[in-house]
Amino acid sequence: TCQTDFSTCSTWGVVSWGRSYKARGVAASSSQWVYAWKGMTDEEYVWCIEQTVYWKDGQPLNMILDDSGDLTHKKYPILLSGMGPMVHNLYKMMKNSELKVPAVLTPSFLSLSLQSKFDKLYGCRESLIDGIKRATDVMIDGKVAGCIQVLRGFGARVFVTEVDPINALQAAVEGYEVTTMEEACKEGNIFVTTTGCEDILLGKHFEQMKDDSIVCNIGHFDCEIDLNWLNANSAEKINIKPQVDRYRMKSGRYIIVLAEGRLVNLGCAIPGFVMSNSFTNQVLDQIELWKNTTKYSLGLDEEVATAHLDNQMPGLNCEGPFKPDHYHY
Repeated sequence: TCQTDFSTCSTWGVVSWGRSYKARGVAASSSQWVYAWKGMTDEEYVWCIEQTVYWKDGQPLNMILDDSGDLTHKKYPILLSGMGPMVHNLYKMMKNSELKVPAVLTPSFLSLSLQSKFDKLYGCRESLIDGIKRATDVMIDGKVAGCIQVLRGFGARVFVTEVDPINALQAAVEGYEVTTMEEACKEGNIFVTTTGCEDILLGKHFEQMKDDSIVCNIGHFDCEIDLNWLNANSAEKINIKPQVDRYRMKSGRYIIVLAEGRLVNLGCAIPGFVMSNSFTNQVLDQIELWKNTTKYSLGLDEEVATAHLDNQMPGLNCEGPFKPDHYHY
């Protein structure tokens, strides 16, 4: 049995987490404290994170599961002694010689296969469309959009803007129209950013978009869509309902932004089954890190898949490993 404290990994993460009464019950029963509420501000979000850094008796943590990499390690360097932090910013810290302890990025390393298949593929495919439709009730047939397979399955004409030549070639071979954002912004009806990089949709793109274009983000951070420009240069911002804002441009056209440019799959919809796969991976990764400090098992994804498969089809016998360690699904 372990002691745990919980805080949300994003201001929108608490919205999706809050939809699940079962998740809230589990967190509340297993944690001493739960720091999360719907509608929290950025300042309250940072405050919640910092409440989990020390136990109430003043003792520091001995393991950190940092789902979004926002925990301020630099502010609490003493906590890095003898601890295994799991953060998205590991590579950046290592490059800047700021990583003070051995660390593992989970679930990308210990459970890469299940993460890439379920969280990135099925999770995004389900939650993107669910989020757009919950927020806008838009009919997708005939629209020009981005985000590949699922939108094409709903009848959209899909444009792909891609700077990586391998990904661009793959999209072209699959039959998608590969173009630049400078061209796509004039034709699109639904824009979905997916990169986690900065400045994908800028003011020059907003000014050329069609009336009532829908803009949302499914990448990790909220820096892909330049909302600062939109807030400063639009004639009016109208909140239609929670997580749906309609901007009236000076041209008279409107742009609809979902979840304030943050993760639309967290803010507007997210499938619980996919999250169960990912979060089970995270828990097993933590157990593995606690038990072993030098060598880690690469079969955890098979263990998680078997557990969920057994829940669907009880009694099914699955014994592995089924692939060598170097194999990638």
